[in-house]
Amino acid sequence: MKRPSFDNESTYKGFLESGREQEFDELFDSAAESARALFHAKHPIHIGQNELFTEQKLIQRSPVDGSIMGEFQRAGREHARLALEEANSAFEQWRDTEYGERAMIFRKAADLLSKRKFETAAILSYENGKSRYESMGEVDEGIDFMRYYANEIELNRGYIRRSSSHGAKRVASRGFQGAPGAGERVRIALLPYGVFAVIAPFNFPVSISIGMSTGALITGNTVVFKPSSSDNPTMLTGLKIYELLRDSGIPPGVFNYLTGPGSILVDEMLRSPLLKGVAFTGSRAVGTALAGKSLSYGYTRQFITEMSGKNPAIVAKGADLDAAADGIASAAFGYAGQKCSALSRLYVHESIKEELIAKLIERARNMRIGNPLSKEVYMGPLIGEGAYSKYVDAISKARASARVLYGGNAVKTGLNGFYVEPAIIEAKHDSELVRNELFLPMLTIESFSDLGEAIRLANDTEFGLTAGFYGRGKKDREAFAKGIEAGVVYINRRSSATTGAIVGLHTFVGWKGSSMTGKGTGSKHYLQQFMREQSLSIPG
Repeated sequence: MKRPSFDNESTYKGFLESGREQEFDELFDSAAESARALFHAKHPIHIGQNELFTEQKLIQRSPVDGSIMGEFQRAGREHARLALEEANSAFEQWRDTEYGERAMIFRKAADLLSKRKFETAAILSYENGKSRYESMGEVDEGIDFMRYYANEIELNRGYIRRSSSHGAKRVASRGFQGAPGAGERVRIALLPYGVFAVIAPFNFPVSISIGMSTGALITGNTVVFKPSSSDNPTMLTGLKIYELLRDSGIPPGVFNYLTGPGSILVDEMLRSPLLKGVAFTGSRAVGTALAGKSLSYGYTRQFITEMSGKNPAIVAKGADLDAAADGIASAAFGYAGQKCSALSRLYVHESIKEELIAKLIERARNMRIGNPLSKEVYMGPLIGEGAYSKYVDAISKARASARVLYGGNAVKTGLNGFYVEPAIIEAKHDSELVRNELFLPMLTIESFSDLGEAIRLANDTEFGLTAGFYGRGKKDREAFAKGIEAGVVYINRRSSATTGAIVGLHTFVGWKGSSMTGKGTGSKHYLQQFMREQSLSIPG
């Protein structure tokens, strides 16, 4: 079968290359103004065909300026049970929907999101503090996921293959292993599990939510979707995803939208035999706790997770230091370091350390910090007070036991948000700043004299998500590529040392404690995780 065509959405690139950058900014500014008109509204949860309101409410505020973005429902255990029941009731009909029809629905959803992209990106910037460019890139990625996975399920014919065996001329009178017998027709199929809980993070609430949900739905599962709803709520983009799929033809009950604390809602779902799988993106501590809790309740389920990173980059002697500085600064400080793929550990050859540090400080100093909806701003706010407290604590420890080379201070913007400087810190490998995932715009630096030792230090972590390398020597590049323990690896990438995987080009996958399956998003292996294999044999 000919591979269906796939092109990345790449919105900003298209405007830039056609000389229409001003038009891009005008469209975003207009969408940002319209998005504020949505603020303060009251939003229900959606279970089956029902819009439900609860006694307790959740108020979502923008990390940009503290504005109230909306009032949402604080669902409880009874709503989690009802959502599972609705999803389970809808499963059989959705499972039996021909895979080409499911693919068609997601292509329609991708086209519809493409029409709504500026509105969605503006809401996202208000919701979690991303710059307009980061937000548009994320919306594009959500569009790409839907189109790419629609192509994959069609290319693989719904993951069904058929074979047969010829019957023996003489058959055995009794059965035994390898006994000659009659011919058989065999169908090998990957089939959906049933109801999936999709538990989304705050930092990529559009693309990751769409990616996980599409993976579950397009393969025939039904979904109870819970966006981030407590400390760092991203419920409004979650609602927009629900509306997108509803408007594209997803039947009632197939995709249910639930807001509320995970400690209650997810726990209740894990207690139910109706739940067959969990797709989760977040911290390793939470992901492994969910899997452990599921087992403690007596259920073995499919867990598809992307969890945490403490991502390294190595700069070898002879590297292009300007390219390295650009890629390192982007990976460490883009979206204030609040990406699981963000660069947080840097290992630099001792002969070039001071020169590279000077270049990094220059780039950090020139980063504009402030309202992320302004086109001039590169780094917006931290997601909330909890992140800011962690930043203050980490800087205090760095000043006590390490060396702060740049940053470490709050930034006054006149906005009611938590704005901070990017921080560059020289620290030893045994420091907790080097060992623990911080999810902050904070980069630690160590020097090395031997590349083999640098690779060992880079691998000395429980995580294995992304990694980067800068160096001109072929042997050095090969040693790094062969030795590094990470799922997403970049060499001499100027745009970003460790972030920015592109759907259909890279797979985004964690090793070690960063994943439970070792299979990544945006790849031909992703959808298979949402299905289980069955061999069906009949005489013939």
